[in-house]
Amino acid sequence: MSLVASHRNRDLAVLEQLSVRSDVLGAAVVSAGPHIDGAVVLPTCNRFEVYLDARDPHAARELVVDHLSQSTSLDRAAVDAALGTYVGDDAVQHLLSVATGLESMVVGEREISGQVRRAHIEAQTQGHMTPLLDRLFQSALRTSRVVASSTGLGTSGRSVVSVAFDLADATVDWERAKVLMIGTGALAETGVGALLARGADIRGVFSPSGRAAAFGARHSIPAVSLQDLPSELGDADVVYACSGGESIVLTPAMVAAARSQSTGPLTIVDLALHRDVAPGVSDLRDVHVVNLDDVGAQAPGESLTAIEAARAIVAHAVARFGDGETARGLDPAVVALREHVFGLLERELARVRPATGADPASVEQAEAIEMALRRFAKTLLHTPTVRAREHAQAGASENYLEAIRALYGIDVDVPDDACPAPEIGVDSAQSRVAQRD
Repeated sequence: MSLVASHRNRDLAVLEQLSVRSDVLGAAVVSAGPHIDGAVVLPTCNRFEVYLDARDPHAARELVVDHLSQSTSLDRAAVDAALGTYVGDDAVQHLLSVATGLESMVVGEREISGQVRRAHIEAQTQGHMTPLLDRLFQSALRTSRVVASSTGLGTSGRSVVSVAFDLADATVDWERAKVLMIGTGALAETGVGALLARGADIRGVFSPSGRAAAFGARHSIPAVSLQDLPSELGDADVVYACSGGESIVLTPAMVAAARSQSTGPLTIVDLALHRDVAPGVSDLRDVHVVNLDDVGAQAPGESLTAIEAARAIVAHAVARFGDGETARGLDPAVVALREHVFGLLERELARVRPATGADPASVEQAEAIEMALRRFAKTLLHTPTVRAREHAQAGASENYLEAIRALYGIDVDVPDDACPAPEIGVDSAQSRVAQRD
């Protein structure tokens, strides 16, 4: 199961609060009782998600909500309202869509797959990963690679970082622009390449968490101390802030004092979910701020053909992931049926998904329709899945196969390499061999 809040349906300020102390959430909920065996926490600049291997989904959700209400400034009702719940195939489909960039603020952006990988590794390192969650995240990362190599999704190279820098073009002459970086995480790593590609001169990096020296050594960028931050700020043309810390770094008073002797404008790109820049900074004279709200409002669209191809690959991967309940002998038949139903589901959902920038009421209505259609698909598949197990155990597999052919016109004997993206079929086949071994 997964608990999800994202830029699609929640204010970024709510996501910011949910992400407070997200680094300890997984271990805390796993150790809190018998309801949760494993957890992977995925906080990014525009989403907060928790994936759980839970024995009791309802009890698990209550436990996570309780923990978040205690560790954040949000009351319990606000946390409960902020988190959507996905169970079974819905949770699988959501993670695979996230990992492939289909749910991103900038659709198709590639940074998200790296963030999913880091969340996976973090859960392994902290010891709250389970075999089921491991298989789920491996499937998500594999599907992300297939989408990247088999569709046109993301080939434009657009990302949250690139869109933010494009928006800053209005006030920045990037060639030799003096840049001060704040932060050393994933967005900082991405930002270094993007800034250098635009011809900027990165003068220094400051880290509220104290990692500036190590980051600077990797990229040949001088580390800036807290004491030297005001002088570096006064000399900068651009500040790229992406620390993701839990406190404000740049206040109006600090920026005003640092810029008192400066004659040129200052552009600040703040992509930290926990804002690095206080709201009042944008009101200062000759100071321009680009933040995540601006990126969300201006994010470009992707080719509908590429998006549809990516969703087809995700639907196929979800079908092949399965729920582990069917007897092995009828796996191909159940997979074929699931692919058929999920393929139809994705085509129908494409009709109701709101366009980028749709009003909240339209987004809420579309989400309700999507949830209803997914529940219907799950109900539709339940009885055929149960019957597959019963027929396999009774030695009546051929009867089941004939019924599938007659009722749905599905060619059950579809080879593994006939899927929309061969890599998924190959990896799935290898996984089944490994499980039998």
